[in-house]
Amino acid sequence: MTLRTGLLLLPSRPAGELGDLAARAEALGYDDFWLADERFFREVYALLALAAARTTRIRLGPCVTDPFSRHPALTAMAIATLDEISGGRAVLGLGAGVSGFRELGIDAARSAVAIREAVELIRRLLAGQSVTVKGQQVSFDGGRLDFAPRRAAIPIYVASQREAGCRVAGRVADGAIMQGSVAEPLLRFFRTTVAEGARRAGRDPAQVELVARLNVCVSDDVRAARDAMRPTVVRSLVAQRPDFFTFRTAGLELPEPLRAQVLALPYTHDAAPLMKVAPLVPDAFVDAVTLAGSAAEVATGVARLARSGIGQLMVYPVASQGSIAGTIERFQTEVMPAVRKELERS
Repeated sequence: MTLRTGLLLLPSRPAGELGDLAARAEALGYDDFWLADERFFREVYALLALAAARTTRIRLGPCVTDPFSRHPALTAMAIATLDEISGGRAVLGLGAGVSGFRELGIDAARSAVAIREAVELIRRLLAGQSVTVKGQQVSFDGGRLDFAPRRAAIPIYVASQREAGCRVAGRVADGAIMQGSVAEPLLRFFRTTVAEGARRAGRDPAQVELVARLNVCVSDDVRAARDAMRPTVVRSLVAQRPDFFTFRTAGLELPEPLRAQVLALPYTHDAAPLMKVAPLVPDAFVDAVTLAGSAAEVATGVARLARSGIGQLMVYPVASQGSIAGTIERFQTEVMPAVRKELERS
């Protein structure tokens, strides 16, 4: 049983530091290096080009870009360019997105339809076709890429925490990404919904790689690790309001003080407002959607995910104190060796 590992970072750090982290991720043995396409941080494709120059093996891509803030034809152009720069190492993550939509005046309606139409257009453009399409959400009039992409079959992953989006992933993507799929009801939902989408499209569900995108904190102080996760859970709750689908699927209902605070918060990566609400997040919410604890505890969680059909663990590192470098390092040097031993025994 092979489990791939990816490192996901927010472009909130200086470009040079992100380049260093990409090189370090490759040296540690991560398979993929992902950068979030979040408004209004540093530009993701420029940073990925820098990462390509600093690495030789690791795959590189945005996770996720969306079909609203960037037209899918521009995404096809960008990912094909990255693939050329990196020598065929580009990979594309697509999702509904959320950040910056209010500021940009974007109405992100029918996101699952938009993602499906975006994937279909991108694949045709990467294949060198001239395309005219007028979809429900995506239109393109007689255009094509004015250069020959290095690869037509750049892997495309679709990220979603919703039923329609997971079905789209099964229908059209090479891989499906779900954030926070730790609790068993969430894993079951992820597997079955992606498989359902694949079967409806006449595909073998085994062709779709399942990727668990998880906030991870490796610390010998378990309480500190959980506390470090609480602000990230608050952000997830804000992104999912008002129905909090992931948490409801995990069998969790928001206690009223937390619910009221979350409903009043804007979506933000600013730590201060998230930290104010974080003490209201119960441990059960942290454990349902993150991996936080000692290396042995995190390894047990990762092995369970692998046995449940997860093909890649995408690590968003969180620090209980100091730098995220500790979690990035310990995940590969302590967690993954323990995972491999556990999987060999099972």
